[in-house]
Amino acid sequence: MTYYLAVFMPLLGAFIAGFFGRAIGDRGAHIVTCLGVGIAALCSIPIFSEVALGGKDQVLPVATWLTSGTFEANWALRFDTLSSVMVMTVTCVSTLIHIYAVGYMHHDDSQPRFMAYLSLFTFAMLMLVTADNLVQLFFGWEGVGVVSYLLIGFWFKKPSACAAAIKAFVVNRVGDFGFLLGIFGVFVLFDAVNFDVIFQAAPAKADASVHFFSRDWHAMTIICLLLFVGAMGKSAQLFLHTWLPDAMEGPTPVSALIHAATMVTAGVFLVARMSPLFELAPDALTVVTLIGASTAFFAATIGCVQNDIKRIIAYSTCSQLGYMFFACGVSAYQAGIFHLMTHAWFKALLFLSAGSVIHAMSEEQDIRKMGGIWKKIPFTYTVMWIGSLALAGIPFFAGYYSKDMILEAAYGAGSPAGRFAFVLGLAAAFMTAFYSWRLLFLTFHGKPRADHHTMEHVHESPLIMTIPLGGLALGALFAGFLGHDVFVGEGRAEFWREAIGTTAGHDVIEAAHHVPGWVVASPLVVSFSGILLAYFLYIRRTDLPAKIAGAFPGVYQFLLNKWYFDEVYDFIFTKNVFRFGKWFWKGGDTYIIDGFGPDGLSSLIARAAKRLGAVQSGYLYHYAFAMIVGIAAFVTWFVAGGAG
Repeated sequence: MTYYLAVFMPLLGAFIAGFFGRAIGDRGAHIVTCLGVGIAALCSIPIFSEVALGGKDQVLPVATWLTSGTFEANWALRFDTLSSVMVMTVTCVSTLIHIYAVGYMHHDDSQPRFMAYLSLFTFAMLMLVTADNLVQLFFGWEGVGVVSYLLIGFWFKKPSACAAAIKAFVVNRVGDFGFLLGIFGVFVLFDAVNFDVIFQAAPAKADASVHFFSRDWHAMTIICLLLFVGAMGKSAQLFLHTWLPDAMEGPTPVSALIHAATMVTAGVFLVARMSPLFELAPDALTVVTLIGASTAFFAATIGCVQNDIKRIIAYSTCSQLGYMFFACGVSAYQAGIFHLMTHAWFKALLFLSAGSVIHAMSEEQDIRKMGGIWKKIPFTYTVMWIGSLALAGIPFFAGYYSKDMILEAAYGAGSPAGRFAFVLGLAAAFMTAFYSWRLLFLTFHGKPRADHHTMEHVHESPLIMTIPLGGLALGALFAGFLGHDVFVGEGRAEFWREAIGTTAGHDVIEAAHHVPGWVVASPLVVSFSGILLAYFLYIRRTDLPAKIAGAFPGVYQFLLNKWYFDEVYDFIFTKNVFRFGKWFWKGGDTYIIDGFGPDGLSSLIARAAKRLGAVQSGYLYHYAFAMIVGIAAFVTWFVAGGAG
């Protein structure tokens, strides 16, 4: 029963709040949704202990779902180490976000709807991570996509929110199309979608090929690349990343939930879950490594110049997801999931801390219009320091254990792609520390840059918001230390067991523990260097940032405009799609369908009626003439018919 409660309690809370919100009111919706995810979180702890630490993997049936010929997809809950880690992370972080949302959204007119969406989002993610087959996983995958659309566009009277929701939905459909093709490919190759069947048969299919475009292709590589396209969309990797920063148009609890423990981590989970297949497709792993490393670097460069407090943290998420992917790309899946878990805590902390700052600053989000507020909101200031220290990988915060392990694994892999990822990862670590402390210094230090009215109303958030911040801060402090040994340390083999598949004799995590000392020290050196540079530019010499931007206007505008990806996509895709749509609408729908259909028919009848109406002149000789013509026509028809 504990396992079922951990998955379905958020759904029950969403159902009650969504359908009976008016009856139970705002307070009732708060109680049922927070209670639902809270019970799920409490249940996840003994599940983690029993499954991950105790080694009691199990698959629990729910119902028969789809059966057609040889195709079979039953609804079941798969609990192994990977899913139990994800369930505990998702439910615990989501519970704190739900509680925070009660305070953050207390002025909103649609609180039951919002809380229902949050809980439904959590349930969809739990469906995804406990799936026992690819079809069920796709159900959860599409579930988080749909609810993210509802949450990002929650303030639907705001045009920018509606546009951001549509953008997120459309970009994810591009990735999901690749994922769907990957599922089709798996079924064609294995005649099954169940994970156990696929993984057992995978070694025998390692050299299978598919004939396409007049040549043979390695089937496993094609399948894994298609699956990765889906992961790229959901986890906002380079080329399919453009929806992520715009998702900040939603309420801050939405940003925290999407960017921390749910949705964007789904792609990393997918690659880890399908690791037995990826291990048989080294070329696909190389692509994962290159895309992940490039994303980590690319997003970090943009984060250095953004001015919206939430967008800076959003690009940080994009960058950190790149770390997780290139960890998986060098076969260090355990390190990637370890960073996923620690990142969930400190990234949720940073987003909710940013929400506390926005709340204190009367909804202002531009860090250039803040400053000098650390004494007015000391608790938010403290926890944001904790989150930033964890993000930058400073000892002995959570990110130090997970991010450093990824960089060491990338170097220890010994491959060209791994060395490429190590170099870009180090550069991203430097920029991560820089933009994190740029945010801190501009937001909290220096002279106040807000107007007098705003500064008079700066205040600390209520307990309903600060208590969840405290809980997340504990995770940002201790999650790395507590999880290091079992996730990537000496206890990892007993901990992960069969949940993650790796090639025998190719233990990248073990190699990571034996890299040269300078590799271990490098992340710390670059992180402290980034902090010192931010201190110099934004505390000591505050005139220099503007001078540097003025000296390199092209570079500054390039980064400020996010490498012009949106503009390029708009020119290549969006405008052409609109042109095609306009042509289809004007030419196809208006001219052909309407012209020869309802509009044409009604116009024809109107013209005929008008001409017939002309006969009704009121003159006797016109009527006599019409009668004579009619009689003549009738006689002609009758005689001609008789002659025939």
